Amino acid sequence: MKVREIMTARVVTVTPDTPVPVIAALLRDNRISGVPVVAADGAVVGLVSEYDLLAREGETAGEVMTGPVITVSEDTDVEDVRHLLVERRIRRVPVLSGEAGGGGQRLAGIVSRGDVVALLTTEWVCQVCGEAVRGQHPPVRCPKCHAGPDRFVLQDACPGD
Repeated sequence: MKVREIMTARVVTVTPDTPVPVIAALLRDNRISGVPVVAADGAVVGLVSEYDLLAREGETAGEVMTGPVITVSEDTDVEDVRHLLVERRIRRVPVLSGEAGGGGQRLAGIVSRGDVVALLTTEWVCQVCGEAVRGQHPPVRCPKCHAGPDRFVLQDACPGD
């Protein structure tokens, strides 16, 4: 599964000159814990998290942000992002689209720990053979009997899972 399938595409962003109180209000009002900092040319130059607001002194995003930023592309495997989130002990990763190196990369979305965790609760069951597959969407083909995606049904999560 690729990042584009689970990322949040509508991303709340700030610019380096956004005042800290405005950032705090954005986090609270949108019930999020961090925002990418985007330069005028669209490049992601940093991240501001709740931690940054509490731990660092400054008046603007540019003064309190964490940078440089670890990013992934829309074609990155979700499993690679999972490892990145765990190994780097980060909570979110901006997703870029466009041509690498050509300055054409733009913020396409963001993937958080919650997005990856949500995959653990979504399970599709093949109506032909009973094979269970986890993911936000049914697979293109059943790995066991090769039935198409129309033969999968969403399995209700068990209480406590």
